[in-house]
Amino acid sequence: MTDRRSFLFLQGLATHFFVRLGDALAGRGHAVHRVNFNPGDRLFWKRPNSTDFTGTDDQWPAALEAIIAAHGVTDIAMFSDCRPRHADAVALARRLGLRPWIFEEAYLRPGYITLERNGVNAHSPLPRDPRRILAMAQGLPPAAPETLSGGSFLRRATDDVRYNIHNALRRHRFPHYRTHRAWNPFHEYAGWLLRGAVRPARRRAAQRRLARLQAWQGPVFVLPLQLEGDYQLRLHSPFGSLGAAIETIVASFATHAPPDALLAVKGHPLDNGLIDWGRLTMRHATAHGVADRLLWLPELPFGPVLAPASGVVTVNSTAGLQSLREGKPLIALGTALYDMPGLTFQYGLDRFWTEATPPDPRLVEALRRVLAAHALIRGGFFSEEGISEAVGHAVARFEAVTATSRIAAE
Repeated sequence: MTDRRSFLFLQGLATHFFVRLGDALAGRGHAVHRVNFNPGDRLFWKRPNSTDFTGTDDQWPAALEAIIAAHGVTDIAMFSDCRPRHADAVALARRLGLRPWIFEEAYLRPGYITLERNGVNAHSPLPRDPRRILAMAQGLPPAAPETLSGGSFLRRATDDVRYNIHNALRRHRFPHYRTHRAWNPFHEYAGWLLRGAVRPARRRAAQRRLARLQAWQGPVFVLPLQLEGDYQLRLHSPFGSLGAAIETIVASFATHAPPDALLAVKGHPLDNGLIDWGRLTMRHATAHGVADRLLWLPELPFGPVLAPASGVVTVNSTAGLQSLREGKPLIALGTALYDMPGLTFQYGLDRFWTEATPPDPRLVEALRRVLAAHALIRGGFFSEEGISEAVGHAVARFEAVTATSRIAAE
């Protein structure tokens, strides 16, 4: 048995992962507590020792500090470091010398989830220096292949609906809670239903456009879209919105890309359909005179779109890491942990269209090894198999850190 610790859980996804992780930690002799911010949080935490926080955002830091003192908290676990109350928690943990553990969707997918101390994505403590990445990778094994962990979109969607229905029916118990999501969840569900209804027709159209993409004789550039509500887009990029990013990229392509180049814009598989990104993209393409050289590709996996690419443009999507794995020239327009010389183009979007070069395969492999060893664990959030695997690896990652160690101020 390792030293006994006291873990405090904040919000996770609409999944049983956190409660299973709490069970495992308690079974190892650690103290486990939870803060619920809404009724959905309570629904997915069938354990004792939880506290309902029903106050305002302004009251949250003081309330959290009191909870930490009452339970002797040593470690705080949460999904995402950008949700406002989680950002407050990370700052408080750092001030008090506690360990904040951040879970996120994985940098390498599927088959992994992200787990880092102090921050993830733009806040990740991993270095952005190629020499340090190469040094850290020495002696590390290759990253295991990205493989499915048995999850399904149906399970993810079902649990999300249960979570939000519970919030709607019992919201009076948490009068000050406001979702971090960019959309009302029930508006999102309406968008999903409409998207599902038109998916067969959209998929057929996308397949026809994919055939055109694969037959294109000039250079092909790919823009994989992120979600409008993605915190990486909202907080860690110069755009603030997906529409602004699309407009900037299309305008640069029109002015600076070779006249025989094609831009393929790939829709995000989890987009809710409330904004017609295809129509908006084509509107910008028409305004800049490149409508005949732009393809909108919804309802397709990324792999077939990526295969013929001469280059990939992203803000800070994890699709960038998949592009690097395939040896594609890449530019990141926002803050991304993989944005460094040797991996991404460093001289601006306007020059990228004609000057981009492939990434250094040795550095790509080194980064993958470092990510797998230091920032990721195997498993998933949305299947029994994936949850069990992730729980075991998360406990091992937690217990590898001694109870007396303190985080270093960044």
